[in-house]
Amino acid sequence: MRGRNIAKIVALVAMVAFVGLLAVQQLFPSVPWLPWTKAIKLGLDLRGGVHVVLEAKEAPGVKITDKAVKDTIAILEERVNQFGVTEPVIQQQGSRRIIVEVAGVKDPDAVVNTLIKAAFLEFKTEDGKTVLTGKHLKDAQDALNPQSGKAEVNLTFDKEGARIFADVTAANVGRPIGIFLDEQLIQNPVVKTPIPDGKAQITGYASLDEAHRVAVLLRSGALPVKLEVMEKRTVGPTLGADSLDRSITAGLVGFGAILLFMIAYYRLPGLVANFALVAYALIVLLIYVAFKVTMTLPGIAGFLLSLGMAIDANIIIFERLKEELRAKRTLRSAIDIGFKRAFVAIFDANVTTVIAAIVLYYFGTGPIKGFAVTLTIGILVSMFTAITFTRFLLHAVAAAGAKNPKLYRM
Repeated sequence: MRGRNIAKIVALVAMVAFVGLLAVQQLFPSVPWLPWTKAIKLGLDLRGGVHVVLEAKEAPGVKITDKAVKDTIAILEERVNQFGVTEPVIQQQGSRRIIVEVAGVKDPDAVVNTLIKAAFLEFKTEDGKTVLTGKHLKDAQDALNPQSGKAEVNLTFDKEGARIFADVTAANVGRPIGIFLDEQLIQNPVVKTPIPDGKAQITGYASLDEAHRVAVLLRSGALPVKLEVMEKRTVGPTLGADSLDRSITAGLVGFGAILLFMIAYYRLPGLVANFALVAYALIVLLIYVAFKVTMTLPGIAGFLLSLGMAIDANIIIFERLKEELRAKRTLRSAIDIGFKRAFVAIFDANVTTVIAAIVLYYFGTGPIKGFAVTLTIGILVSMFTAITFTRFLLHAVAAAGAKNPKLYRM
């Protein structure tokens, strides 16, 4: 029994050490996603990016209202999200301005062209008359033509658009119908037969990425207001790099000091807690990678705060354990009762913090949401490691023969 528990402890330590090495070292050069901590994405404040300020302008028939600006923000967010940008910041400033911040992008002109491009779609007959617009567009999808292998955008119109398209193609057999995007002729196909199903294709793209950008712009629709660029600049990574280096140094120094304190003050339980904290940190980082969490300075703060709460949970458990040992309970009984009594306090403290994090996420924006997300993930994982991992290890070391009260600072 004793040898079996020692084997369990050794296996667990080896497993955590192996995962830790995979996190930071390139043990297998043929595996491109290792070390996996490099897959954690950095935000604008750590990696740099683009900062753009847009302002809504009056136009004939268009009034600048709060609803119009908010609708514009919603369309911009949809566009940015569909382009796969991680944790963009798009927020209203005053009554007319919109701030857009995108991390990891170097070209502010590309961001501006992508975000505020109108993508107004028109179908025109040979005499220049507009017969159908993007108003009736139901869907737009990029694809590779199975026969030609070239990129194209497949359009599907709604019921009314399909009826109009069928009538127009029936009336123009043998004549061209031009497809215009932002008033530029993209394609001028000749109608061979009427098209009753409301489907059309735009071809002529240099790549599938270009077709994808156009499809996204068409799907997200036209902006309800005209936007002018008031400011666009690239945010350098210098400040972020300095902050990141200092944060990592501070985190490592603080983490090391905590590990030493826990061993010096709690002895064997402190060693168990340190091991559980290492496992906690690895689990949290794995979740960041799995859920593609973008790390910002507030996100790092959320991680460090949750790390502190994980340590608090272990301290509460060990104090309860010492109380039970002073009451002359057996070690295994003291562990069980100590965990049971500590759970209530740990649960109450963590639930209130999670509620605060949820409120921050709901009302916050950008980095504030990142702080709330990393804090919530950290708290949930800390509860798991404190209640299950630490408990398992304490029972294992006790069953392995470590029962001397001095090991538990008694």
